[in-house]
Amino acid sequence: MTSTPRQRVGLASLACAALLAGCAPLATQSIATPSSIDAHVERAQQAAGHDLRNLLRLCEPQPRERATTTAARDENLRKLIARPAPSPTQVFENFYFVGGDFVSAWILKTSAGLVLFDALNNAAEARELIEGGLTKLGLDPREIKYIVVTHGHGDHYGGAQYLVEKYHPHVVATDADWNMMHGKLEFDSSVWGPAPARDMSVRDGETLTVGDATITFLVTAGHTLGTLSPMFDVRAGGRVYHAVLWGGTAFNFGKDFSRFASYVDNTERLRALAATMPIDVLVSNHSEWDDSIAKMNALRAAGPGTGNPFLTGSRVVQRSMQVMGECARAQAGRFGY
Repeated sequence: MTSTPRQRVGLASLACAALLAGCAPLATQSIATPSSIDAHVERAQQAAGHDLRNLLRLCEPQPRERATTTAARDENLRKLIARPAPSPTQVFENFYFVGGDFVSAWILKTSAGLVLFDALNNAAEARELIEGGLTKLGLDPREIKYIVVTHGHGDHYGGAQYLVEKYHPHVVATDADWNMMHGKLEFDSSVWGPAPARDMSVRDGETLTVGDATITFLVTAGHTLGTLSPMFDVRAGGRVYHAVLWGGTAFNFGKDFSRFASYVDNTERLRALAATMPIDVLVSNHSEWDDSIAKMNALRAAGPGTGNPFLTGSRVVQRSMQVMGECARAQAGRFGY
């Protein structure tokens, strides 16, 4: 097992081919007007069709200022966390959901242990949903070897320290988000557990091999300065498919041109990768964006031997990135960019 991330040959060249026909990078666009903003929203709506309409929430006007920590915000988080969690679910032969209704947590099973993507809000959730979910699925929490923190907000790292103290996995994040978790947090809440001790850092294009699985880390800055979107393979029906977990979706960073520019560039980059690899599976760390709860319900209802609703195909992944990028352009335009 390789515990030190290594560089994946060829990924950089794909990143350089990030822009597909149809949209220029945000930095090269002219000053926005009401009609140009409307055009971005219209393109997002067209790309969304009927199956991706959940992503169109991104096109709704956003606050100019970043949210601040308040008692009311904490109470709202408590209500979100208290919503009944979906049943832990095997989504693919080697990929599982062990999250809540508000925040998702995913498990990649390998021949050398488990990789956990995100650790939910706090120790109580990690104990109930991650530990409890793994046990219900017939998996052993002691086999968690790595926790990948997709970005440095507490709803994704808050349960990590509990798991580290009990099972001693490595924790993986980017330098930018480690710096935030151990410096000035963009957001904080009394609902969240503490940031885990600083551990492994990864850069764009590096890979981590755990047994028979290799994870490629894409830094898709925007939602945070160091958001990670891991790529890995999932198995179904004797076939292997490329999957990506988009690491940060919402525009909760206020009027910040550089963040919008990074977000747009990275949606175009993923759109290109989805077409060329291809990427057939897209999941999120919040079920509101990927409809994962509805898909899991459909998967359970359909039973074995039927189609997997998570296996959407490359074109749907590309359209998802287009919707997100167009909504980011529209929002940046509302802020005068």
